[in-house]
Amino acid sequence: MDFNYQVVSGGVTAPKGFQAAGIHCGLKKEKLDLAVIYSAVPAAGAGVFTVNKVKAAPILVTMEHLAQGQARAVVVNSGNANACTGEKGLADARQMARATAQALGISETEVMVASTGVIGVPIKIDLVEQGIKEAVKSLSTAGGASAAEAIMTTDTFKKELAISLELGGRVVTIGAMAKGSGMIHPNMATMLGFITTDAAIEEKALLAALREANDRSFNMITVDGDTSTNDMVGIMANGEAGNNRITQDHPDFGRFQAALSHIAVELAKLVAKDGEGATKLVEVQVKNARTVADARKAALTVAKSSLVKTAIFGEDANWGRILCAVGYSGAEFDPNRVDIALGDEMMAINGAGLAFNEENAKHILGQKQVIIHIDLKDGEAEATAWGCDLSYDYVKINGSYRT
Repeated sequence: MDFNYQVVSGGVTAPKGFQAAGIHCGLKKEKLDLAVIYSAVPAAGAGVFTVNKVKAAPILVTMEHLAQGQARAVVVNSGNANACTGEKGLADARQMARATAQALGISETEVMVASTGVIGVPIKIDLVEQGIKEAVKSLSTAGGASAAEAIMTTDTFKKELAISLELGGRVVTIGAMAKGSGMIHPNMATMLGFITTDAAIEEKALLAALREANDRSFNMITVDGDTSTNDMVGIMANGEAGNNRITQDHPDFGRFQAALSHIAVELAKLVAKDGEGATKLVEVQVKNARTVADARKAALTVAKSSLVKTAIFGEDANWGRILCAVGYSGAEFDPNRVDIALGDEMMAINGAGLAFNEENAKHILGQKQVIIHIDLKDGEAEATAWGCDLSYDYVKINGSYRT
């Protein structure tokens, strides 16, 4: 659905009624490592979470809290995942929520908790508790950027965005921040995303919109095929824009959904672009598939293929690796009908290779963004996935992560 929007500054604090802060509490040696986001008024809340059976303590706590459909605050640390830390880890995650609630004067169940960093190491909860007090004192409408910085791990740049649009005669703003660089694979993977909006929307509609946006964005990116224990995307909607409350059958639901999906896709692309050691953003467009599920399987499998990723890094137009990946993706299609192109250079028609321009293909693969087009010619469904190339630096970064 098309909609008119305007990019605005501020990230998660761009919507009315939200404040944020990012501070250094000591989990990292020097960099910011604790963020708090807060709505001054009660807000609807929703979240989507990792499908990894091993779920970090903060995920379990946040899933419990969001069962009521309300959230007014997010507390998130970087530098320690608080995953695989047993009962103590669960108690620490609950204490993060409790300390945040006490500092803000809200209910503990209104707090979303998130952590990212090294797995299997107990979190230094005393440092976190003191940091929460400091962060709450530092909350401001200008704190979005510092909050976005505080959730970074191996990220090379902070990821934040905000847009505004008109809904029901009122200006509604959606702000967001995300982190993610490695262990990125569909169904949430070391990827944290936090979205704020001043839209008035019922809890069920908010969750439905978030799930759809997530399926179109964060679940369509891959860096290394690893699915993390800690991933989540959470959203708070406080109604401060003053629009008529949106339900799933409300005329404005479709436009809100489109706006939320847009901001999620843009953030997801930033995460894929910032893949550990990446030099190129890879976009895989699949069209004319039998079903959306088939299109998504094909696109994601190509984006995830190590052979495709290394070929793109080496600027080698090895299109056979692309068709090979589609073949084992699980998508239903006829191999003898598939067309493949790199940018504007056709590589194969009806499953057979063409005599293509090697120089142009190498030029296309040398760009910062490489687009792979795959036409299955077997239906009308389409999907897009994003990933990155695979460089020598990925091994260097992950070979010394704990040090």
